[in-house]
Amino acid sequence: SLLSRNGGKTLSSSRTRFTKVRQTPRITAISSFSSSSDNNDNNNNKTSSVISSLRADPEMIRYKYWNREESESRQHLCVTKVNHEAHILSLSALDDPPNDALHKHNGTLPMGATLLGISPTVEEFADMIPEGIQPNVLFVSPSCPNASLELPKLLERYPSLEWVHFRSAGIDFVVSPELSANQSVKIFSNAKGQFSSTLAEYTMMACSYFAKNLPRLIKQKSQKHWGKYNVDELRGKTMGIVGYGDIGRACAKLAHVYGMRIVALRRNPDLCNNDPLCDVVLGADKESLHTLCRESDYIVCSAPSTVETRGMVGAEAFENMKENAVFINLGRGPV
Repeated sequence: SLLSRNGGKTLSSSRTRFTKVRQTPRITAISSFSSSSDNNDNNNNKTSSVISSLRADPEMIRYKYWNREESESRQHLCVTKVNHEAHILSLSALDDPPNDALHKHNGTLPMGATLLGISPTVEEFADMIPEGIQPNVLFVSPSCPNASLELPKLLERYPSLEWVHFRSAGIDFVVSPELSANQSVKIFSNAKGQFSSTLAEYTMMACSYFAKNLPRLIKQKSQKHWGKYNVDELRGKTMGIVGYGDIGRACAKLAHVYGMRIVALRRNPDLCNNDPLCDVVLGADKESLHTLCRESDYIVCSAPSTVETRGMVGAEAFENMKENAVFINLGRGPV
């Protein structure tokens, strides 16, 4: 039951469910967020931080990224010797508050790191870079209005760039044939894992919004009317996740705690062979998508925006959904 704080009335659920507790295997994954000292340890046949929990993601074994929930939180390392200085350019709008940690660092950047300039266009960087200094790190923000055009020009202008980091998890705003053809940059990275927890919480809020009829609660509060009404339960319902990456898996973690059944869809289902959160894992073909839509009460779309995913969840997919299904889009609209 759901307790209304305004009046102390109770909203009774129409159903009582008894759900068998699922036994979940304990799995181990190696944390892939490592410093240079960690790499040295690995070379000496020592492992880095080991995560042994229900939340451990099998994907961490294959891909290297930092995750707010599962990776070790670290402060700046105490650097006493710099082997390779970082000369940073920021391809970004000047007024972009999320970038303040870099743009307005006030001397807090790690030893050996220098911000050379901030600009949304290539041309303006020429006057910012001191003579004899070669930029080798590029920070790219979604606030750059024409990033897909400016980035290839910037990489051509400054072949000394070795590392390009995108502030966002999605990189559709920079994708271009010219960028795909670039062979000079050694490292491309993004912010995968940064927003997963927040979006997972949003997802469960959206599910509860409909299951508990939040609009009616808000209306009753404004009218000071405390009438009882039946609410639905999330326990026992099926959540279908289209795009089972880091965001999708963060949603599955919370839904699993609620007692929901998880049906996941991803390009490589084999990556979920040992995932204790998934009840069913499907491939990314059209029929698998339609199967997920038919089985799910709540459908979460967290697929990235790419050429392959554009228009993936179209009219035909909606036609296969249950009449009262809830669709929650966490990704880009074109998907």
